[in-house]
Amino acid sequence: MNIIEKTDDEILAIAHPMWDDLVKFSNNSNYGAFTRNFSENFLRGANEIEMGKQFARSELTKGLNKGAEYLGMIRRGEYVTVLYKQTNKKKEGEYLGRLVLGYEADVVKIFGATIF
Repeated sequence: MNIIEKTDDEILAIAHPMWDDLVKFSNNSNYGAFTRNFSENFLRGANEIEMGKQFARSELTKGLNKGAEYLGMIRRGEYVTVLYKQTNKKKEGEYLGRLVLGYEADVVKIFGATIF
């Protein structure tokens, strides 16, 4: 199965709750819940120590506002990238959120997630 074959609405029905969970668990510094939908490859590539430090020190990752604004999506290969405009309670300005989704063992998983 290839995620790029899904309609925009089908993809967004999956992506929006996943992004909302990332925001919620990032704000709560809950690493286990934050990574629960990550693909095995993404988990292997993530440096747990660095991620833990980011949770502990970063105002950006601990002060995200709920209700990010959907900007668009890009389909490429076996993945779709969903883009969000994200704001923060403590840091002024707007940030770009990026969520990369694809299938792993017939389940949609997160293959990348960043905010900058």
